[in-house]
Amino acid sequence: MSYFPPPPSYPEQPGHPHHAHQFWQAPPPAEPPVDPRRDIRALSAAYRRLRRVATLTALGYFVLFLILSAYAPELMTGKITGGLNVALLLGLIQLPVTLIAVSAYEKSARRRVDPLAAAVRIQAAPTTQGARR
Repeated sequence: MSYFPPPPSYPEQPGHPHHAHQFWQAPPPAEPPVDPRRDIRALSAAYRRLRRVATLTALGYFVLFLILSAYAPELMTGKITGGLNVALLLGLIQLPVTLIAVSAYEKSARRRVDPLAAAVRIQAAPTTQGARR
């Protein structure tokens, strides 16, 4: 038992705060290396998923409108009220569907993609600072 604390340059053993790490003891476990490409891949996948959902929502509705116009003309010419038929109503609904797709894209980007982009930006900052000097 030592009455003096170990010098500050020696790593201490967990559970033994006053005993220095001895050369015959196993070194403490190292943290696994961080792969910077993992964050970039996650960012790319999140952005890709976001683009697909927004594109399929907006264009999917429009393609549905075109298919109904081509293959179901009797449905599209059906009167709803006065001069309003199904085709005109579905055409007018296209704008709100597109706006909803855009707002969902923006909300999802802020919630999922922007934090990943900020993390990649923070990790890349020391690398780009060193490259500029």
